[in-house]
Amino acid sequence: MDDAYLDAVLSVVERVPPGRATTYGLIAEYLRDHSDPDLGVRDRGGPRQVGTVLARAGSGVPWWRVVNATGNPPARHRAHALDELRAEGCPLTADGARVRLRDAVWLPD
Repeated sequence: MDDAYLDAVLSVVERVPPGRATTYGLIAEYLRDHSDPDLGVRDRGGPRQVGTVLARAGSGVPWWRVVNATGNPPARHRAHALDELRAEGCPLTADGARVRLRDAVWLPD
């Protein structure tokens, strides 16, 4: 994984506002469609690569605001992520186990 892709992913995650969430796939799609071609970031990865960036270098950004397409936070950090999301007022499902993406989704502009 190169630094340009890592920086691009982290930059998007930093912009997700408190109380909102986005998905690994939406970040990947955004980078494919909106990255500066000179950076060489386009076509570098999909949702899994975004997850890899966050797993390896995402501790300094609000990683808990990035979930999978069904609203589930990362399994290894599920309780911590849900605590953070709950504290920020992010809409969760009735059982509190997932993000209600229909109400919480944030799309990069």
